[in-house]
Amino acid sequence: MSAAKLPGPGPGGPCSSGPSGPGGPCSSGPGPSGAGPASGCAPGCASGCASGSVAGLAPMDEQALCQRFDKVLARIAQAAEKAGRNPKEIGLVAVSKFHPAAAVAALARHWQNRAANEGLPRPCFGENYLQEAVEKQAEVAALLAAQGCAHLPEWHFTGHLQSNKAKALTGRFSLLHTLDSEKLARILHKNQVEWCVGQPLPVPFPVLIQVNIGDEGQKSGVNPAALPSLARAVMQLPGLELRGLMCLPPDAGEAEAVRPYFAALRRLRDDLQQALGLALPCLSMGMSGDLETAVQEGSTLLRVGTDIFGPRPVL
Repeated sequence: MSAAKLPGPGPGGPCSSGPSGPGGPCSSGPGPSGAGPASGCAPGCASGCASGSVAGLAPMDEQALCQRFDKVLARIAQAAEKAGRNPKEIGLVAVSKFHPAAAVAALARHWQNRAANEGLPRPCFGENYLQEAVEKQAEVAALLAAQGCAHLPEWHFTGHLQSNKAKALTGRFSLLHTLDSEKLARILHKNQVEWCVGQPLPVPFPVLIQVNIGDEGQKSGVNPAALPSLARAVMQLPGLELRGLMCLPPDAGEAEAVRPYFAALRRLRDDLQQALGLALPCLSMGMSGDLETAVQEGSTLLRVGTDIFGPRPVL
């Protein structure tokens, strides 16, 4: 099935008005209130979604999911306050890999209702595997339509992307977090130009460069020393827009132990901005166990999975 026949990312996608989502420089964020209701799911409203459980998910499971999400928003708001930052600067990507479409749709509905009631940005989900993501996007769209939800969520691709599968990415995601080579950049550029044919100029697809900040052989990402060269190569491709950097720090066990890696990525971003004369507003760093540390070190995109969806299902 072609990309054009599947539900795309909606507003904010590759061929729409812009790359930044409505909640800040990069994507959906928790907004100024952050905490919101701590129990149950937000009620439906005129610009949100209808009430009632999403098909395929037990009401108790849906309630627990919504409560976990609310707690994560509260943590982000509290971390921002302690760091002297505006919560609107901090985006949230709910990483939904391996979790069923019913759970994603239920959270999207709750998130959208909170957005309508509280002025929060729209829901944003991250996926790591293209085949799973494509199928899930279609299922989520159908479930939300059945619930009367007028807006589709935003989708980010947060996993390693093989160049031979890059074609399937086009038109389905509003941000790639894991660009790590000039070869992949050129393929994405070509795909984007073809996707936007008929427009005066290609609307650039937003990307982040993944940096192997811990110099780990088993992880993807560009070496920090090679970062300026790759960034300059991306800047020469009109089908892409470089928005910032992403990292997966070494698994240190303690949140405080990853602070040096987050700080190093921030310094790399700052130096790169100065060298290129280009604003790079996005720093994608921080997950369930270390999001407070990431906020303190300047993260603008948090990728949270377990603390929202719970443990990954056993496959």
